[in-house]
Amino acid sequence: MTIRLRAHHLLCLLTYVGRGYTPAFVAHYERVVYRLNAGEEAVLVEGPDEICAPMLEGGHHCLKPRIAARDAQALAALSVLIGSELVPGAPIPLTTASVARLRAAFAAGTIRRACEACQWSPLCSDVAASGFTAARFTGG
Repeated sequence: MTIRLRAHHLLCLLTYVGRGYTPAFVAHYERVVYRLNAGEEAVLVEGPDEICAPMLEGGHHCLKPRIAARDAQALAALSVLIGSELVPGAPIPLTTASVARLRAAFAAGTIRRACEACQWSPLCSDVAASGFTAARFTGG
């Protein structure tokens, strides 16, 4: 199987430490991280993805234009970092080496513009400052 990921969730994965909106959301996120760590392929999508799944009922923010804008900002920064344009439908290499490169850029702040208005940004900053030691996603 393939895990569908929206662009800004590539950033969220880097600092995920088991916290989230609801217990069901966290349990689902844990399963996604487990699958990615086991080497399951990820593909870039526009709009709601695998991580959004438990939040789509009830009008959660996953469908709002500001989240699409966050995706566009993340996509632009990530494309610059990897040196080629990422496009929906493209596989996303999430190896240990690529995750280390993403984390280095995240810690340096070069790929965090999409994070500026996010409520989780202070937590993510703390995770990055601690060297990502508590982060659960390692790359496959």
